[in-house]
Amino acid sequence: MHKETETRKRKSQLSPISQIVPVTFKYPVHFTHGLFKSGHLLLSSLLKQTKELSPKKLLCIVDAEVARLHPTLCAEMESYWLPHQEKVTLVRKPWIMAGGEACKNDTERVSHLHRAVHDFAMDRHSYILVVGGGALIDMVGYAAATAHRGIRLIRVPSTVLAQCDAALSVKNSINAFGKKNFLGTFTAPFAVLCDLDLLTTLDNRDWRSGVSECIKVALLQDASFFATIESLCEPLTSRNLTIMSRVIERGAQLHLHHIATSGDPFEMGSSRPLDFGHWSAHKLEQLSNYRIRHGEAVAIGLALDATYSHLLGKLPQSSWERIIHVLSELGFALFVPELESHLAERNHPDCLFRGLDEFREHLGGQLTVMLLEEIGRGIEVHEIDEALMKKSITTLKRRHRCTESS
Repeated sequence: MHKETETRKRKSQLSPISQIVPVTFKYPVHFTHGLFKSGHLLLSSLLKQTKELSPKKLLCIVDAEVARLHPTLCAEMESYWLPHQEKVTLVRKPWIMAGGEACKNDTERVSHLHRAVHDFAMDRHSYILVVGGGALIDMVGYAAATAHRGIRLIRVPSTVLAQCDAALSVKNSINAFGKKNFLGTFTAPFAVLCDLDLLTTLDNRDWRSGVSECIKVALLQDASFFATIESLCEPLTSRNLTIMSRVIERGAQLHLHHIATSGDPFEMGSSRPLDFGHWSAHKLEQLSNYRIRHGEAVAIGLALDATYSHLLGKLPQSSWERIIHVLSELGFALFVPELESHLAERNHPDCLFRGLDEFREHLGGQLTVMLLEEIGRGIEVHEIDEALMKKSITTLKRRHRCTESS
């Protein structure tokens, strides 16, 4: 009797439905000059291409530092749309917001943006346009992606780092619980418009720091691009905009190629090659209370993991020396006291090695760290010899001292 009951149960069970949902994201990335100047048609033509009812609502957000350094920008943004009012309606004057990493630490900013979407009755065919660095773009993108489950986002990155990396991905995020990018979404932007003129007012730290992300992707994917950067250290440090534009565009191409072809744009697996050097970089930012900027922390992280790769016997000494030399020539400090933070106290929350735990937790699955076999060729490992990593830190510290004394 029991067997007959089990047989009837099995026969009555429905077969599982296995559904595949293919999704394609397409968004343009443009490099230009004077995006909001009268007569520049790039932005207006992009918005006119869509078929929905007009006029479309547009909310503009501008990084406070960008607005300060470009005092006519907000007025230009307002007047830009006057000939296009039948297609686009500004819901308010450009909204100036403080940028920098601090803007990702305050959930109230996100709430204010949600409230604005509600108050102005914006819908999923409306647009939010953000002009600023990677942190502000991240925060505004998170708010846009979570209002109505997605308001169209136009990113106008204003820093080297954002134009070659941060503004190009499908990620949006804010920080929480003392962890970088703890809350976030994967939502593709409507468009990324890089106005190279915005780079001219960057201070030297921000001008330089974004190049670290170009070096990162070159080390992973393109040895010839690394050699190009190596040959251009002097014009890059002397703020040659034409040369910087070339470096940014190639860095952007490599980042976008990886996102499109890696097979894991939404990072469902444990591997994330484009975060080479980032396990320590994210922790260093936190430990320094964000005194160390992201690009600067990435440069240190690249130097640290390249040194570890060399001491592990994977990266030839000549290649390691080239990497350290380029980073130094570009003006990056490759040792900071935070690298030695509580190394002997593995369970201390400020121990640098806690960055490995947080990195694994953020990715999920097993720890996966990218190292180098050669310039242009990475290799993934799933464990880190912390004693050897300490030796790598000591190596960078010794080299730093020698540089200071010379």
